[in-house]
Amino acid sequence: MIWLYRLLFPFALIVGLPFYLKRILKRGGYGERFADRLGFPPSFNRKEGGRVVWIQAVSVGEILAIQPVIKLLKERNQNLQVVLTTTTSTGFAIAREKNIGADFLAYFPVDLWPVSAKVWKRFRPDLCILMEGELWPEHLHQAKKRGVPVYLINARLSDRSFRRYQKAGSLGRFPFRGVTKVCAGSKEDAERFDELLEGTIPVEVFGNLKFDVDVIELPNPEKRLSELRELGLVSELSVKPPLILLGSSTWPGEATPLVKAYQVLASRGLDLRLVIVPRHAEKRAGVIAEIENLGLSASVRSVDGPCKSGDRVYLADTTGELQSFTALSDLVFVGKSLPPSDGGQTPIEAAALGKPIVYGPQMTNFKAACSGLEKRGGALRAEDEGEVETTLVELALNPEKRASMSAASLAWHRENRGSVERTANLILKQLGAIN
Repeated sequence: MIWLYRLLFPFALIVGLPFYLKRILKRGGYGERFADRLGFPPSFNRKEGGRVVWIQAVSVGEILAIQPVIKLLKERNQNLQVVLTTTTSTGFAIAREKNIGADFLAYFPVDLWPVSAKVWKRFRPDLCILMEGELWPEHLHQAKKRGVPVYLINARLSDRSFRRYQKAGSLGRFPFRGVTKVCAGSKEDAERFDELLEGTIPVEVFGNLKFDVDVIELPNPEKRLSELRELGLVSELSVKPPLILLGSSTWPGEATPLVKAYQVLASRGLDLRLVIVPRHAEKRAGVIAEIENLGLSASVRSVDGPCKSGDRVYLADTTGELQSFTALSDLVFVGKSLPPSDGGQTPIEAAALGKPIVYGPQMTNFKAACSGLEKRGGALRAEDEGEVETTLVELALNPEKRASMSAASLAWHRENRGSVERTANLILKQLGAIN
C-alpha cells in the first residue's frame, strides 16, 4: 500500500498546487522557512546518550495543548530533547512567541518519500508523537521502518471522519499502519477507534489535553475595566463596564445572529459591545460585509487599533489574542457550529475561564465535551441561527443565569483535568525514564 501512496501522492500535490498557492497568497507566512517543508530544516544536534521525541502538532490549538506536556517532560528528564514540528504559519508563530519549551522547532516536511526519509535521518527520534488525527502514511512508514514507536495522542474521530473510514472497509485502517498506541481524548472516541481498528492497535482513554492548557488569570474588576478602556470598548469616564458579547472563532455567516442579538439588546437599552474574533483573519472582509449589511459599522483591530468611539462592534483579527478577549467577555458564542460550517471550535478554553457558552448544532468534533458541558449546565446548544440569537438575548438579560452557567463551566473543566500527567508518564515510561 505504501508504494501505491508514493505513486499517487505526488499527483495529488500537483493537482492541489493552485489551491496551495492561493492559500499562501491569502494567508501569508507560508514562505518563511519553506526549506523545512522540503526536508531542509536547520541542523539538529543530538545530545550524546540522550533521547529524542518528535512531536507533530498541526496548528495553534494543538501547539497550546502540547505545551504543558513538553514542560513536564523537560522537568522530569533533563537529558530529553523535544523536536516540535507544525504545519501552519500561525502554529509556528505561536510556538516561537510563547517559547513553547521544545529544543528544536521546524515546519513539518511534505509527506514525500525522499523528503520524509531525509528529515527522519536528521532527527533520528526514539519516539514519535502525533496529535489528534495527524496521520501521514510516509511519516508513519519511516517510523515503522526504523522501529520507532508512534503514539497518537489526544486522538479523536469526528462523525465525518468515522463514517469515511468505515466506508473504506479494510482500507480505512491503512492510515493507522505504524501507529503503536492510540491515546483517545474521550470514551466515545476510544469506542470508535476500537470499532474501526478491530483490536489491531491498543486503544486507551487518556482524556483531552486541552483541559490542561494553562489559561490566563481572570482580571479583577478594576483591571478588567482598565483593559476594556485600552481596547476602546469603554469610555474613560465610565465606571461600569458594558456587557461584552464574544463571537469566538467565527466562520462565514456566523456574525449575522450575533449582530442581530446585539441590535435587539441595544434596542432594549442594554449597554453592550460585540467583539468578533474570526477563525481566519484573512476573511475579515466577509465579516465586515455581514456587519455592514445589517446596518452597523465595526472597528478592525489590525487597522484601527482600539475600537473607535461610536462603534459598538469590534473585529479582533489579530493572532493569539482570543484567550484575552475570552477572559474579558461576559457571554461567549463558539463558532464553526452553524450550517453550512461543521465540526465546531473548541469550547474548552471558554469553560476554563468560567464563561457561559452558546453554540450551534454542528459541534461534531467536540461531541463528548459538549455533552458534558450541557449536562453540567455550562453551555446551551441552539438548533439554528434564530435560536442562537434568542438564546444570546435571553442570557444577556439574565445575569443570574449567566452566573450559574459560569460556575458550571468551571466545575466541569476542573473535573476533566489530568491528561497531561498521564500523557507525560506514558512518554517517559516508553523512553525508560520511569518504571
